[in-house]
Amino acid sequence: MHDIRFIREQPEAFDAGLKRRGLAPLAVELLEIDRRRREAVTRAQELQTRRNELSKLIGQKKAKKEDAQAEMDEVARSKDAQAEAELLSKAADDDLNAILATLPNIPSDETPDGKDEADNKELRKVGEPRKFNFEAKDHIAIGAGLGMMDFERAAKLSGARFVILSGALARLERALGAFMLDLHTGTNGYTEVNPPVLVRDAALYGTGQLPKFTEDLFTTEQGLWLIPTAEVSLTNLVNDEIVDDATLPRRYTAQTLCFRSEAGAAGKDTQGMIRQHQFVKVEMVSIARPEESDAEHERMTACAEEVLKRLGLPFRTIVLCTGDMGFSARKTYDIEVWLPGQDRYREISSCSNCGDFQARRMNARYRPAGEKGTKFVHTLNGSGLAVGRTLIAVLENYQQADGSVTIPAVLRPYMGGLEVIQPTR
Repeated sequence: MHDIRFIREQPEAFDAGLKRRGLAPLAVELLEIDRRRREAVTRAQELQTRRNELSKLIGQKKAKKEDAQAEMDEVARSKDAQAEAELLSKAADDDLNAILATLPNIPSDETPDGKDEADNKELRKVGEPRKFNFEAKDHIAIGAGLGMMDFERAAKLSGARFVILSGALARLERALGAFMLDLHTGTNGYTEVNPPVLVRDAALYGTGQLPKFTEDLFTTEQGLWLIPTAEVSLTNLVNDEIVDDATLPRRYTAQTLCFRSEAGAAGKDTQGMIRQHQFVKVEMVSIARPEESDAEHERMTACAEEVLKRLGLPFRTIVLCTGDMGFSARKTYDIEVWLPGQDRYREISSCSNCGDFQARRMNARYRPAGEKGTKFVHTLNGSGLAVGRTLIAVLENYQQADGSVTIPAVLRPYMGGLEVIQPTR
């Protein structure tokens, strides 16, 4: 959510930010609605003040047994006028918030301008893609050869974009999630949380999924929503709270099921596990002081990168341009892992600094030490990592010519010492 005071004070800067997002200027329209709202609020306050004065005067006249009918008539008219002013104020406030709720965050100065993913900027590459002495398969072929990845039976149960993993692959997915959580909690200083995956409207509004992205979500008949990412549950832990300054930064991590309708991805990655309706992801969320959020963003990205380093998976890190960045973000780093079966890098983590954008929607604040007033916190989120996509990367990068898959050394303790996954058929 945007600060209307900032729009009043710097309308040109606000419109410039919208332009970088590919949007038309809106400051003049928003400020006109804001003017109507403030005029109505002022009118209601003036009427209340006048009525208070009249009430005193009526009391004085009655005490002196003087006629107070004129003042009483004015009080009655004043009540009606104030009610009308308050209705006008609320209507203008609703109009203002309805527009602001659909506007994305303003990009940071460091975010490169651009129209789409072609304009993203590569920051670094880590690791060299493996050279195979046989034709590399994609994860679909590898999973089928192992006999542990079944899309057909999943489709019978649930339709397209679902999968059934079994045997060692099911355990490998569990092992990856456990490894990530142990790394983030034991080394990276995150607190593990097991949050609900069903949330109310307010939670999704707070992180920016509602109202703009309703079609991307699954909802229940009871009015609850299935989370598209644990970012929703974790960030909303500070919804409508004044956070103790001494506890900042707060760092949370969780492994949850995530659910996405993929309405905006029609025709993309229709085969395999890259883009599914249900998937497992380990999420990281930070609640930070404004002056620390940039450093926290770098730290979070490094935590996600460390997972890939320990797994021995080649990757690259890019900074997203304005045209490819998510709704709530002001700056985003994407980490893309090398997939030999596709012969290209694919996104496996997205780490975003949202500034105070989500905090304003959630009314999440803190009181700086030694100060009386409160400030909005900054919120950050990042995948640490998408477990299914990491499974894909392990299968494709550690595949062998005989169809088996070598298990990365760091995962073997989680696999009961198993070193190689062999085909079951």
